[in-house]
Amino acid sequence: MTDPKPTAGRGRGAGVWPLISAERAALAADLADLTDEGWATPSLCEGLTVREVLAHLTAGASLNGVRWLAGVIRCRFDFDQQVATRLAEQLGTTPAETLERFRSVVASTTKPPLPAMAMLGEAIVHGQDIRRPLGIRRDHPIEVVTRVAEYYRGSDLVVLAKGRIGGLGLVADDGPFTTGSGPLVSGPTVALIMAMTGRAAYCDDLKGEGVDVLRGRCVTA
Repeated sequence: MTDPKPTAGRGRGAGVWPLISAERAALAADLADLTDEGWATPSLCEGLTVREVLAHLTAGASLNGVRWLAGVIRCRFDFDQQVATRLAEQLGTTPAETLERFRSVVASTTKPPLPAMAMLGEAIVHGQDIRRPLGIRRDHPIEVVTRVAEYYRGSDLVVLAKGRIGGLGLVADDGPFTTGSGPLVSGPTVALIMAMTGRAAYCDDLKGEGVDVLRGRCVTA
């Protein structure tokens, strides 16, 4: 495998890349001693194991705009097939190789044609997709997860988030994030992010009269 060459941080996303690298490094450290059973654990991404989600993160950090477009064309604009193909490329033959490939992109600023904030969101959301089934806890810096929550509340790019929380009032109980009006959904910022992006399991960490509405949207959206 040829490691992607990090590009110089420039433009509006420059200040986000160190945050992305920190999230990737923390996840790699959390998985350093994972057993074979742990690697095979189903993640919160339906149909994907912990190992496969990590390979997906590696693929995202290895794929520039040109390669992304070429893959989309090759897959005849079947975006799900594109994701599956790139994941398979990065899986490796063993869990150790999967982890080593991910470690090699910790500092990468290579990305598909997405905002850098979307990449930070991916790192946090998929990191939690992996950690929660494994019982691993990460105390994310509140300023970082607040930025991600602010991003998702106004975006349906890649993942439905803005549309999922319409008509609800979200309030973090561990930081300054708040958005919307309507039936209340309150809880930790990370739990709000994960529910905003469709992870129904995190609704168990939330409270308020709007939680059941949000849970239903996680299942059906």
